[in-house]
Amino acid sequence: MAKPFRLTLIHPCIGRREGEKYIRLWQMEPLPPAVIAALTPKDVEVRFYDDRLEQVAYDEPTDLVAISIETYTAKRAYQIASEYRSRGIPVVLGGFHATLCPDEAARYAESVVIGEAERIWESVIDDYRHGTPKKFYQDLSRPTLERSTPDRRIFQGKNYLPMRLVESGRGCPLKCDFCAIQTVYQRSQTRRPTEDILRELRAIGAKGKLVFFVDDNVISNPRLAKEFFRELIPLKIRWVSQGTINAGYDEELLELMRRSGCQGILVGFESLDPSNLRSMEKAVNTSGAGYEQALANLHRYGIRIYGSFVFGYDHDTPRSFDNAVAFARRHGFWLTGFAHLTPFPGTPLYQRLEQQGKLLYRNWWLDDAYSYNHIPFQPSCMSPQEIHDHCIRARKAYYSWPSIVERAFHPVNRTDLKMLASYFMMNAMHRKDHGLRDSYPLGDRSWRKPLLEAAR
Repeated sequence: MAKPFRLTLIHPCIGRREGEKYIRLWQMEPLPPAVIAALTPKDVEVRFYDDRLEQVAYDEPTDLVAISIETYTAKRAYQIASEYRSRGIPVVLGGFHATLCPDEAARYAESVVIGEAERIWESVIDDYRHGTPKKFYQDLSRPTLERSTPDRRIFQGKNYLPMRLVESGRGCPLKCDFCAIQTVYQRSQTRRPTEDILRELRAIGAKGKLVFFVDDNVISNPRLAKEFFRELIPLKIRWVSQGTINAGYDEELLELMRRSGCQGILVGFESLDPSNLRSMEKAVNTSGAGYEQALANLHRYGIRIYGSFVFGYDHDTPRSFDNAVAFARRHGFWLTGFAHLTPFPGTPLYQRLEQQGKLLYRNWWLDDAYSYNHIPFQPSCMSPQEIHDHCIRARKAYYSWPSIVERAFHPVNRTDLKMLASYFMMNAMHRKDHGLRDSYPLGDRSWRKPLLEAAR
């Protein structure tokens, strides 16, 4: 009897300081490898390693390794690929970064999957079974997502955070110039069939539990979002997701979000300066009656806010950070992110900064001189170090105990005891985390070997 084909899936970490374990605060289920596992033919033997949590067993027998990579994990993924390929094991790379930089990824793998895998993954497996792999695999159109229910069996024993991650839609129609999502999905969104999502929610026992819909923008199509939320109501789940501030102008949408169990949404405010918003092409934030009215409406329906701000655009000053902290505290945001602008490859922002000669590294994600939380370009407004330092100060101020306690008394944060307990836990974790990853290496610093390049 022929032995089964063996596939090893890897979720890479960002990197490691020498002699230290990876920082473990926010490890949630990584959906990409679970979706790949679901797309893999049933007769294939699948193993999964999460590089954030465990040692990868490089010497364990396998026939193929598949790694889904993001820009921050690319360097570590290439190290892992080199370890396997030095043992004669072929590697396939896919994911956001492989799609944004396919020629780069192809230097460190036998094959690269560009874009979404739903319609092509079985062909990848079949080609490797027969010894006829291609260098590149690409589906030129957006696939439907009927087969995208993740196979969570690969998560057994991993001890992830208890929040369940579920994908209901993929992509976003907005054209924010800093966002890689618009490049990868070409400013479009596809949605999974509602019945598939409901079946998945029932299967994972989501009733009464907190679910994170990982959609890039759960309300980008209000009509479809409303239909989806109506179907969620009987399940009695509690959910959070990501969306845009214009949700606050649609009372019917807000009512359906509340009735379907919405506890909060992450909103990218990005900037309080209209000139910056125009520069980043985030027109959705300048429409409607303004932030104040939208936030009042969201809070009236019991929807908490995780606000997100980004700094480094031309009109930012030191006061911009103070204003963002004050704004988020005044509105009682459940959580808030204060991040520097990062030019991801393939985005309009990256192309513009490259043309202006403002990039400080040729490929910052691979440069040994770059580390996490550093600014990889020369801003017009302030120095890279100033922006870095002000981001750290903003996080410290926002996650100080006076700020945490003050925001806990905001009406929207104290209406639900479960969410209030979660509020204190999450804010305490952010308080602990605000400087842990500062200057964190990309790639494992104890890895001394050169990256092993593939034959062209």
